[in-house]
Amino acid sequence: MKKIYNYIFAVSALVTSFSCSDDYFDVNSSVTQPTNTGLAPQYRIEGAIENTVATAQYRGVREVLGVVQYGSQNTAAYYSESWNTFLTTGNYFLWQNVYVYALPNTADLIYLGEEYNSPHYTAVGKILRAYLFGMATDQYGSIVMDDSYDPEQTIELEPEFSTQEEVYERIFQLLDEALLELDMESELGLDNEGGDILYHGDLAQWRRFANSIKARYLNHLTKKSSGEHAYDPQAVITAAENGFVSNEDNALIEYGGGEASNDNQPFSVSGYGSTRFDYFSEFFVELLQDPLNIEEDFEDPRLSVIVPEAVNGGYQGVPTGAGVDAEEADNYSIGYGGFYTSPDSPTFMMTFSEVKFIEAEARYRSGDVAGAYSAYLEGVEADLEKLNISSEEISAYMSTIDEEIGQESFDLSQIFVQKYIANMLNPETWVDFRRVDYSDDIYPGLERPENVNVSIFPGEDDWLRAMMYEYNEEDRNYENMPNNDPAIRLTTPVWWDTEE
Repeated sequence: MKKIYNYIFAVSALVTSFSCSDDYFDVNSSVTQPTNTGLAPQYRIEGAIENTVATAQYRGVREVLGVVQYGSQNTAAYYSESWNTFLTTGNYFLWQNVYVYALPNTADLIYLGEEYNSPHYTAVGKILRAYLFGMATDQYGSIVMDDSYDPEQTIELEPEFSTQEEVYERIFQLLDEALLELDMESELGLDNEGGDILYHGDLAQWRRFANSIKARYLNHLTKKSSGEHAYDPQAVITAAENGFVSNEDNALIEYGGGEASNDNQPFSVSGYGSTRFDYFSEFFVELLQDPLNIEEDFEDPRLSVIVPEAVNGGYQGVPTGAGVDAEEADNYSIGYGGFYTSPDSPTFMMTFSEVKFIEAEARYRSGDVAGAYSAYLEGVEADLEKLNISSEEISAYMSTIDEEIGQESFDLSQIFVQKYIANMLNPETWVDFRRVDYSDDIYPGLERPENVNVSIFPGEDDWLRAMMYEYNEEDRNYENMPNNDPAIRLTTPVWWDTEE
């Protein structure tokens, strides 16, 4: 399979426009004019998918690994784990990866789908665009939307920002338009030239993916109780029911595990993100050792599949922010080599298990505890199957849930814990942490990382709420962007994270 670096500058306008890969819109007036994109849409779709996942989503999770405590570094007070230097200076490049690499490919795909009378390509461009807007706004709040790259217009060097509420309206609009366009006649098949590496031209699966994304973003609104965007659990349930129906629908890209770094899972030992994931965290490992919170000698069968055994034996994670003494390094479970972090491990955008946990939460919040419990069980079983756990172990696990928890003791904590495990290495987890205010009632044992930057986060109840805008954006577009003072940016909740 062709890898991402074949496509990073596939957009002809960007080849000349972005003269420095570290600069956002580092251009001059002579190269800002719209240009003919040249290629037909079947030659653009693979790049659009790969840049969405392996470029943008990868950076979306890399620096929050310590925030959501999947991974830990071997260095104490590592910047992203302790919420200090790196984050407070805007050296965080999800922004660049979204706006320079990923969104332009989706814009061209939409444009080319229209030019070639092939609305299925336009639909895919809109689905990926909604996914990217959602990921960006969930980490930053207000973002650039209408003034981002457009192949038909001059590049806007000082783009205006849209509020998160406006971005969410656009996300739902894009998804609804895409669903209509997937039902239209298209002159070009979606998998022409093998470009659709996500669903290989299966329109039904693209429809289910669009509805699944819709369910995800509708479910983010749990703190909104009034107005146009009040949380509507039934709308969430409806979208989820029209979403993924099995693990066959899981949205993922695969890696070959070859010699090239971009043919390897980014968080594997050979991948380009391995330096951000030295060890599994203590919180994640201990949660897998008692995910049902029953305080008995019970070990999740996923533990040994996800987490490599330490050199000196057993499974032990590193406290986030604490670092590891070189002499003790072999006592801890290294961060690469398991189901999610081997060279040929896939990267998941969204899974059937997540959709079932979304449905379970919405049903629980609507008062349908029986329906919530049923959806929760489906989500757990789906994740066990995704990880190729044996049928005997799955049966035993599900029986343990019924015996130790059951519908009578079931609550939101069980949903969020299992969703946390199932969404390993997905930035969506940080949304969930904030939606429940980092509650240790929801996530038993959750504590702030060690060596937290107390100058910005002085109290034990102070947690990271949003990300700094990239310093290049601040240099070039300071008149339009929101306040980027780290004491404000990092501690101010985004729109959906504020009670209403």
